[in-house]
Amino acid sequence: MNGLMTSKQMKATRENGDSKSDFALIRVNAAAGIEPAQDNDSPDATALMQEVVKRGRGRPANSGNTEPVFIRFDKSVLEAFKATGRGWQTRINEVLREYVAKH
Repeated sequence: MNGLMTSKQMKATRENGDSKSDFALIRVNAAAGIEPAQDNDSPDATALMQEVVKRGRGRPANSGNTEPVFIRFDKSVLEAFKATGRGWQTRINEVLREYVAKH
């Protein structure tokens, strides 16, 4: 194993008492305001954790310039855009924006 565990494996490890994490120290550090970046035990993970905390969960915040709508496309058009991968809705928006600018 490469040292990576799933969340279920981590939970089971904690419940079994096999975890090497010092949760008491983590709570003390959190109460003292010690940031993870100052934690020498896991410097490689702290940057990732801080990014996740900064970004938060869920979808990115809306810019305020978009509005959700229900629209129907031909299947072939939709499949063609989806085939281009992530960001296909943004690409549809760009095509429509270009059309509006020209007409």
